[in-house]
Amino acid sequence: MDTQQNTALTHALAEVPGPLPTSGVIHITLPHTDRFTVVGNHLAQHPDLSCTAVGLAVRIQSLPQGTEVSIKALTARCQEGERRIAAALRELEAHGYLQRFRHRLPGQKVITRTVFCNQPAALLRPRSQAPVAAPVPAPVTVPASVPVPVTAQPPAQTQAQPQAHTPEPDSQPEPAPAPPFVPLVPPPTAPKPPRPPLPQPGTLTPELDRAATALLSDLRRHAAEFTLSEGDIHHLAPAVATWLERDAHPDTIRRTLTDDLPQPLRHPVKLLKHRLTALLPPPLPGACDLAAPARPRVVVTPFQTCDDCDRAFRSPDPGHCRDCRETREHRGEDARVAA
Repeated sequence: MDTQQNTALTHALAEVPGPLPTSGVIHITLPHTDRFTVVGNHLAQHPDLSCTAVGLAVRIQSLPQGTEVSIKALTARCQEGERRIAAALRELEAHGYLQRFRHRLPGQKVITRTVFCNQPAALLRPRSQAPVAAPVPAPVTVPASVPVPVTAQPPAQTQAQPQAHTPEPDSQPEPAPAPPFVPLVPPPTAPKPPRPPLPQPGTLTPELDRAATALLSDLRRHAAEFTLSEGDIHHLAPAVATWLERDAHPDTIRRTLTDDLPQPLRHPVKLLKHRLTALLPPPLPGACDLAAPARPRVVVTPFQTCDDCDRAFRSPDPGHCRDCRETREHRGEDARVAA
């Protein structure tokens, strides 16, 4: 069997046109006659797609119309797990090869429809109208018994006579170049932003450091996954001290770090760093911050008793009411006139 295969390979290599390369792959291209799928190099050599995504795109493209291509259906067909297939589908969706949308059936049931495009960049180019070919008249067969009248041929046009100018059809404008494809979701190979640093206390006192170290060392009693090394405890102690500095109770910190753990927990230290940073509570407000805002003070003008008529009137200072003041002014003017 091996001899037959080697002989067939030798004959196939002999039929490869041109000299064989000294290094790299050698292609033996045999024509397909049935059961084949055309795949463009824009997909097969896509620089931003993983090999899993390219292979999954080829698998989906080779399936007939109406085949179920959900994550569970593809998992049953392929050897990859659900996570790798889901990540590959997200890559294809980010680069336009795959589109998923909601569709409502007549019975008010909503389903998810999947559309796969083998060349998404072509969808962005404007489609030009194909020129319509002029109909060709059918040849007319004339019986031999019917005489055909011979008409005089018109005189040939001389050079002095201008020939009729046939207007040329308007040329189609060149289509505008397609805009570059910008994925809405960055591919998994894109550089990730740096993680935020661990919180640091304002002042790491020996008491805070001792309490934070004890709390981290005690986590393994409540969750065996958090059996931390001395180096990890020393690295995470300032972040726990920040929680304690902000008056967080040790039981609250312990429940925040150990409740609702993912299964399986593969990186406990990374999970502690994330929760200590993302769930850090703000400092407690002071008494002056919680005090109700003071209402504006309303100044009430007191009542006074007029010295002349004993009438009550509002005035900051005792004296005479307005009527008595006017009467006194008139009396003073009359006395000045009489003098």
